[in-house]
Amino acid sequence: MTDDAAQNQPTPKPKPVPRPPAGAGAPSPAKLAGTKTAAPAPVPPQDRSAEIAEAVSFGRVAEDSTVYVRTDAGERPVGQYPDATAEQALEYFARKYLEVVDAAALLQERLTAGASGDSIRASAVSQREALGEAKAVGDLSAVEAKLREIEGSAAERAAEQAKEREAAKSAGLAARTAVVEEAEAIAATDPARMQWKQSGARLNDLFGEWKQIQSTSPRLPRSQDQELWGRFSKARNIFDKRRREFFSDLDKRNAEGKRIKEELVTEAEALSESTDWRGTSQKYRELMDRWKAAPRAGRREDDALWARFRAAQDVFFAARNHANDAIDAEYSENLAAKEELLKRAQALLPVTDIQATKDKLRAIQDEWEAAGKVPRADVSRMEGGLRAVERALAEAEAAEWDRTNPETRARTSGALAQLEDAIAELESKLAAAQAGGNAAAIEKAQAALDARRAWYEQLSKTAAELS
Repeated sequence: MTDDAAQNQPTPKPKPVPRPPAGAGAPSPAKLAGTKTAAPAPVPPQDRSAEIAEAVSFGRVAEDSTVYVRTDAGERPVGQYPDATAEQALEYFARKYLEVVDAAALLQERLTAGASGDSIRASAVSQREALGEAKAVGDLSAVEAKLREIEGSAAERAAEQAKEREAAKSAGLAARTAVVEEAEAIAATDPARMQWKQSGARLNDLFGEWKQIQSTSPRLPRSQDQELWGRFSKARNIFDKRRREFFSDLDKRNAEGKRIKEELVTEAEALSESTDWRGTSQKYRELMDRWKAAPRAGRREDDALWARFRAAQDVFFAARNHANDAIDAEYSENLAAKEELLKRAQALLPVTDIQATKDKLRAIQDEWEAAGKVPRADVSRMEGGLRAVERALAEAEAAEWDRTNPETRARTSGALAQLEDAIAELESKLAAAQAGGNAAAIEKAQAALDARRAWYEQLSKTAAELS
């Protein structure tokens, strides 16, 4: 109640002024943090009589009922409380003082709870400047000192909070920049090497991260925020554009691949009934090369077309194999005849009488040609066996021819050494073939070894004669 207002009031019977509880009006830390809390339970009135008694000691009541407060600057009037005793008037204005004290305490609580240092400092300055006209009785100098202390603490807190805001802003900038740079790296990936599904999912995750950063980090300067968002949005747009272009091109390539492979399948199916085994086999090899060079169709269509292509080949090659099996069965009697002829030819080794061996081998060769073809699997073995005997005879002839050559003596010892090396190598090959169980390799190595041994024996005889 002000001085003028108190003088205009009718004379009432003084009523006790309600005593506010300690910290009345001060919000809780949870409320200061912006959270909703349940209504507090009623707090029983606090006995503040000692504080009132101390505050009263800083005031007096004049004869005209004017109440004065004593300050460091001297006394000043604070108002009147008419039709009341001096004690009641002083107590009234002492309770006003407690409101000032509680307001300062509330500032301290808010500062402790983490409120804005700048806001608390401004409120403390405002309260301190209002103390000069406060209608209250009490130790106003102590309140002023407390408010100045709060101002200093609030200024320090404001400086700390400014640093924290700058650090948080820097962290937010770094986080946004990392999101943008990763998005740009994805957008810059070669479309031919892009994993579109995984990359698209990652860009969606980055967009979620961007929104999370925006909601939890301090706002950046508008120009900086727009620049980063522009880069991020551009990267996403580039990715989306390239994805559309890639799959559009892929659809075109798939359509072209389908067209080409359908033509190849048609050609393959047309050849499946051919009995031109050699020519058609070559054509199928060419079709396979063209298939490999053709673009892929869609996965499902490509698999279906490949199944048809292979099926056509299988029909042809199954028929060819059946025909070859029939031919091989027909040639089995020829094989038996040539097996006997090969044994007779190999029995001519080592060559002791060149002319007699030539006559006998020529007769065997004539019978060999007359015997006809053998199954394909035995052609190499049989022809190789006969060639080995022919080479042994040729080598024996060459040795005999060279025997009378003046240079023969000089070369004989070297040829024997070379043959010894060759025989040793062929023995190793034969052992390896026997260990591997490869019948064809065994026969081939054995034939070559027999020929070298025969030649070695012939050269050894020649060397003995020359010596």
